[in-house]
Amino acid sequence: MPDLLLELFSEEIPARMQRQAADELKKLVTNALVDRGLTYEGAAAYATPRRLALQVVGLPGRQPDLREERKGPRVGAPEAAIAGFLKSAGLASLEQAKIEKDKKGAEFYLAVIERPGAETIHVLAEILPGLIKSFPWPKSMRWGAASERTDSLRWVRPLHSIVATFGPETETPEIVPFEVDGIRSGGVTRGHRFMAPFEIRVKRFEDYALALERAKVVLDPERRRDIILHDAKDLAFAQGLELIEDAGLLEEVAGLVEWPVTLMGAFDESFLSIPPEVIRATIRVNQKCFVLRKGDALTNRFILVSNIEASDHGATVVAGNERVIAARLSDAKFFYETDLKTKLEERLPKLEQIVFHEKLGTQGARVKRIAALAKELAPIVGADPEKAERAAALCKADLVTEMVGEFPELQGLMGSYYAAAQGEDASVANACYEHYKPQGQGDYAPANAVSIAVALADKLDTLVGFWAIDEKPTGSKDPYALRRAALGVIRIILENELRICLVPVFDRHYNSFSFQSKSLKKLDGEMAGTSSLDLLEFFIDRLKVYLRDKGARYDLIDAALGAIAFAEGEAAAPLQDDLLMITRKVEALDSFLATDDGKNLLAGFKRAVNILKAEEKKDGPEAYAHSHAPNLRIEPQEHKLAAAIARAREETAERLEKEDFAGAMRALSKLREPVDEFFDKVTVNAENPDLRLNRLRLLAELRRAMMGVADFGKVAGEAAV
Repeated sequence: MPDLLLELFSEEIPARMQRQAADELKKLVTNALVDRGLTYEGAAAYATPRRLALQVVGLPGRQPDLREERKGPRVGAPEAAIAGFLKSAGLASLEQAKIEKDKKGAEFYLAVIERPGAETIHVLAEILPGLIKSFPWPKSMRWGAASERTDSLRWVRPLHSIVATFGPETETPEIVPFEVDGIRSGGVTRGHRFMAPFEIRVKRFEDYALALERAKVVLDPERRRDIILHDAKDLAFAQGLELIEDAGLLEEVAGLVEWPVTLMGAFDESFLSIPPEVIRATIRVNQKCFVLRKGDALTNRFILVSNIEASDHGATVVAGNERVIAARLSDAKFFYETDLKTKLEERLPKLEQIVFHEKLGTQGARVKRIAALAKELAPIVGADPEKAERAAALCKADLVTEMVGEFPELQGLMGSYYAAAQGEDASVANACYEHYKPQGQGDYAPANAVSIAVALADKLDTLVGFWAIDEKPTGSKDPYALRRAALGVIRIILENELRICLVPVFDRHYNSFSFQSKSLKKLDGEMAGTSSLDLLEFFIDRLKVYLRDKGARYDLIDAALGAIAFAEGEAAAPLQDDLLMITRKVEALDSFLATDDGKNLLAGFKRAVNILKAEEKKDGPEAYAHSHAPNLRIEPQEHKLAAAIARAREETAERLEKEDFAGAMRALSKLREPVDEFFDKVTVNAENPDLRLNRLRLLAELRRAMMGVADFGKVAGEAAV
């Protein structure tokens, strides 16, 4: 079957856009083909700094013929309906339509539309120009004389040529004939810009890729990455060193070269006095080079990737990179040594000049809030309050240092270096770095108590503040990374097994904000209500996502949160804002429902609930709000169930008070046998109305007893009862 080869050859395509552009090209072309009835066996897209390429294999030579039967109006319908039918079916008159009968014998018009399929090469010639002209580059440009027209082609960089061939493997393929703004499709591309800039005539994908390889172009970006990584490791190993791998940098560098050549350079050892992270950031950001280590220590060697095989074996290229890196490291050393001359606390006044958010004040005001909150949280998490307060007071000071001004990604880390250098306690210095963590799914959560206190204070200050000004995430938009902040709080709490009631923290911390807006001041008395509960709900939603990713079920989280007070006249159960307690309850519930006792008791609970729901529609829910009458129990199974419910209520209350959720579930498991026997032997809807009411009240007690532990009505997504 025929294959398609498409190449779009241009000036430099930014490395950050290449992967997405290749995927987009594949999606656009294959979707357009399928929409036109042209299925295919496989497709692959590739990108280099100068070209996007696509191979689609196993296409048919032509579209399938189309035969469609379109039902029209009944015979004798109004002329307007018939005219609309003829137009939509492409018929000149009713003589071209057939008359059929439906099942009731009524006659209606039927149009049989037959269209022969077009040759695939002509379909390609029709669809490709539009896809190229509308290609969704994040940034694009016009060029040349055509740029004066608003409808001219826009491309990421000037587009020079288009290769488009179509045909079977055993035959010479044809050129797909089309033109885009004066660029005609053909079968000619070019090799490497410097080492093989001549024209290359290609036919199908196999000889295209091979010809590019001979012309010093590695088409497949994954292969370029493999070459760079393999050669860099070999170069390092030959010198007794180890490459510090960097997946992001590897991806970027592979997008900068078509013919990767790895080389090793060096810098003066005196620069090793700078923190290793600074050296790595300097070399990575400015020169896109990899750093090397020996054991745990950084060395003064680096790996660069060139795009040419030079006659001097890369000596000139290496020397040029060494000069630039030496200059950059010299700047970095100057910044570092200059920063060390000023203590962190002396920098704090500058934070008053940096606006964190127009409605939430300056970074200086924020630091004061974080320090107060960290001191408050310290006893809860086992930290020294004074150290937590000190760490929080210094944690943002490095934002106004020279080094962080040059490399913002080093914020926190530089603060820890500067704190250690000025003699701060190790836990204080470490907290300056770790208070930002965890910053993503693969990042670790701090385990040191002082770091925990400051990290929680930092994230909670952000969340409470933005909730107070009603700047919450919506849909996919989360400009202030509030979901990540909440997930960070959740991970810190759960991974360190911390017991924190969140709502009181929210309420107290809200009062530490000084709002300029009068409307915000009015919220002060309402924070304990609407705002705190709304923020807690956001945390619960994030907890569900976190636990789901860990393998927990959504419905069990809802069930664990849905417990109610079960004693008559007792107040509603307290708000569950202790994330560790909720998680342990979910785990206990999951284990319980995995047992036979749990599964069967759940079935009995649902049966009881369904009966109650049906009868409550007749009698009203208040009819079963009171306890049953012991003197109206006449069957042994009623006595046994009533006794079991009483024992379960007592045992579960005792276990829940001790937060022994597994024990509470074991206590509930004792209900399984009496519940089964009750439903096997007792008629709930007895003819005697007093017996019926009493038995329904007994089932209502069963429902309340079980829901005092968890809302079993929400298991498997069922509605709460």
